[in-house]
Amino acid sequence: MNRVILSVALIAAMGLTSCKNEAKQEVETTTTEVSQEITMADLSFGVRGNCGMCKTTIEKAANSVEGVSSANWDVDKKKIDVSFDDTKTDAMAIHNAIAASGYDTEKATGNLDAYENLPGCCKYDHDMEMNQSGEVKAVAH
Repeated sequence: MNRVILSVALIAAMGLTSCKNEAKQEVETTTTEVSQEITMADLSFGVRGNCGMCKTTIEKAANSVEGVSSANWDVDKKKIDVSFDDTKTDAMAIHNAIAASGYDTEKATGNLDAYENLPGCCKYDHDMEMNQSGEVKAVAH
């Protein structure tokens, strides 16, 4: 009788060990599949602004979008470079977030209330070129 109980206990213990290993393997496989599906996209577009304070606000707005991993606005070129996970967000969401902070982008007009609340040095000309090349254009007088 003791041998039967011991045999049943051993078989049950082996079954539990087998199930745990199978479950663990399944979790590892799922993790691997998810990491392979992540695709990063790089995007550059024009954003109007004037100074270092603009840079801080524009980059903070872009980085607030879920999926954005980095954002760098160039004051001289009036251009932002953004890297993001395109399974979590898209270009228009980034344009809209920057516009909501008061800044015009190539595809979205800045929120006027947010613009009015910007510091004086950040109140840019709404007709300003978003010069992505960085070339200085001569102005005819």
